[in-house]
Amino acid sequence: MIMEKIQLLDECRDAKKIFISGHVRPDGDCTGSCLAMYLYLRKALPHADVTVALEEPSSVFACIKGFDQIDSTYVVDGEVDVFIALDCEKSRLGGAEEIFANAGKRINIDHHISNERGCGDINYVIPGFSSTAELVYNLFDKQYMDEEIAKAVYIGIAHDTGIFKYSNTSPETLRIAAELIEYGFDFPAVIDETFYEKTYAQNQLLGRALLESIMFMGGKCIVSAIDKKTLDFYSATSKDLEGIVNQLRVTKGVECAIFMYETGNLEYKVSLRSCKYVDVSKVAAFFGGGGHVRAAGCNINGTFHDAINNISKQIELQMKEHGDME
Repeated sequence: MIMEKIQLLDECRDAKKIFISGHVRPDGDCTGSCLAMYLYLRKALPHADVTVALEEPSSVFACIKGFDQIDSTYVVDGEVDVFIALDCEKSRLGGAEEIFANAGKRINIDHHISNERGCGDINYVIPGFSSTAELVYNLFDKQYMDEEIAKAVYIGIAHDTGIFKYSNTSPETLRIAAELIEYGFDFPAVIDETFYEKTYAQNQLLGRALLESIMFMGGKCIVSAIDKKTLDFYSATSKDLEGIVNQLRVTKGVECAIFMYETGNLEYKVSLRSCKYVDVSKVAAFFGGGGHVRAAGCNINGTFHDAINNISKQIELQMKEHGDME
C-alpha cells in the first residue's frame, strides 16, 4: 500500500506529452477519474499536450465534459513524457499497455486491493478508499477546480460506492461529495442519467436475467447468465448489461450475487457482488481476476454449470469460515 500523497503538478509540469488511461471495459469510476484528470491537467498545464485514451465507455457518461475527446485508437505520435494509469494495474490497460511500458515517467493511481504495490515509477495506491476518483480529487490543487471537473469526480465516486451506500463509503467520502456538489452541477440528474436510466432493450435484458435467475446455497446465493445468442438477438453489448448484478444482489436473503454473460464458446465474463462478509475479490483472484471486497470480476472457461460449481466452491469456503454453512 502506497499512501504518501504525490505532488501531481510537480511530476507533470515539465512534460510536453501526457497520456491518461484506465482499465479495459471502463466503468463509472474509471471514466470519471480519467476525464477529471484530463480536464484538470488541460486547465492547470495549458502548455502540455494531454490525451485521454480508453476503450469506448458507455454513452451514459457522455454528460461528462471531454467525453468526445476520448481516443480509443491508442495511436501515439511521438514519445509520452508522463503516463497516468488510473483505476488499474498495467495488465488491465489493454491497448495502452505498450504505451505505458515505453513512457518516460509512469504514475499509477488506484484503489484496488489486487494492485496494492502499484505498477508505476510513482504510485498513489490506497485500497481502502471508495474510488480512484476520490484519490484523484485529493491530488487536485483546488484553485483549478470547476463545475465540470467536480461533476466528473462525483460520477466516479458515486458509481464505485453504489451511490454512497456500499461499505467503502467513508465519512470523508461524503464530505468530499458535499464539496463537489457545491460547484453547482445538477447532481440528481447526473445520477439518473448515468446510473438508473436504461434503454428499453436494457430493461428487457434485465427482466430476462431476473426471470431466469437461480437461487442456491439455501437462498444465500443467486446466479443468472445471458448467452451470446440472446445478446445477438437484442443487438446488445456488454455495456447493456451494467447494473444487472447489482439488482440480483439486493434480493432478500442473498449474500452473494453472480452474473455471467457468454463471450465465446465455453467462455464467460463473470461479475460478483456480496453484501456483508464474503470477499469476492478473493473469489475472483482464484480465477485470475480481481476487484474489491464487495465487487469483483473474472473470466472463466467451461459450461455454465461448471463455472457455477467452481465459483460456488470458493464462496462456500468463506461461508463456512463465517459459520454460515453446515
